[in-house]
Amino acid sequence: MIAGKHDHGDAWQRGGALLAGLSLLLLQACTTAQLRSYPQVGNSAVTEPVATYQAVIKVMTLNLAHGRGSSFHQLLLDDAETLNNLHEISDLLCNERPDVVAFQEADAPSFWSGGLDHIAWLADTSNFKQHVHGRHADGIGVSYGTALMSTLELRTAEAITFDPAYSLTPKGFVVSTINWPAAPEVEVDVVSVHLAFSSEAARRKQARELIDVLRERNRPVIIMGDLNSDWQDGQSSVRYLSEALELEIYLPGHPGLETFPGLNRRLDWILVSADFEFRSYRRLPDVVSDHRAVVAELVLKAAHKSGAGNEPG
Repeated sequence: MIAGKHDHGDAWQRGGALLAGLSLLLLQACTTAQLRSYPQVGNSAVTEPVATYQAVIKVMTLNLAHGRGSSFHQLLLDDAETLNNLHEISDLLCNERPDVVAFQEADAPSFWSGGLDHIAWLADTSNFKQHVHGRHADGIGVSYGTALMSTLELRTAEAITFDPAYSLTPKGFVVSTINWPAAPEVEVDVVSVHLAFSSEAARRKQARELIDVLRERNRPVIIMGDLNSDWQDGQSSVRYLSEALELEIYLPGHPGLETFPGLNRRLDWILVSADFEFRSYRRLPDVVSDHRAVVAELVLKAAHKSGAGNEPG
């Protein structure tokens, strides 16, 4: 694993013990087999008009690691250090300027990560029009989950918490609908998902829940997130999702795209319906988390475009 900023010795052990206790309490608090909710879409104070006829959209995914940066655990940071880490993430967003961002381990106000809503703060400081936050763990002073931020309108948002029997800590996904800017009649579901780290069998069951919801919604889809699974893994959840939903993957077994340096594995992915093609795909080098961000530019394939005026430039 990646070393932290500080050598705290016994503090690491105390932090680990407290984390284990919190995990058990959170698991007990989440007893519903599948929690399906309809989160309120947040609006940030953006007054500039949003472009409506762009042919390419840029998407990004990042596990925020509760705002701890590259440190061992968020409990070992003071509020100022957490806020500084969030500023670095905001700078990254402002430099990359994605249209839609998926986050995992995204905190609402929690005692262990500065007591502020990380998603609302990032949306405001990075000029995103809307955000959706699914709080899959919510209780005893800790609240976190998956999230989407977008410069485009987010509609029909849902937050799904996976069956708690599948994971030591609550995991889930958020999904919302956008209209493709260059072809606004095309509705697309965008997803931020976090699968369990405990076992491939647990991830397979969670992936099944995700597949069922997306089939019910029945739209082209862009899935982004920390799948805790590599392409080469036995019973890989990445391969399972791609085969079940007929998704396109950028160079699935290609070296050099690893996103979790601690294990030198590609755990963070962007998977898309066959309606889209990749214009570009990058793993960013910036150290703002123990994971690395992934950014892709996507175009709508010709069969779905609404006229010659929408051809990519």
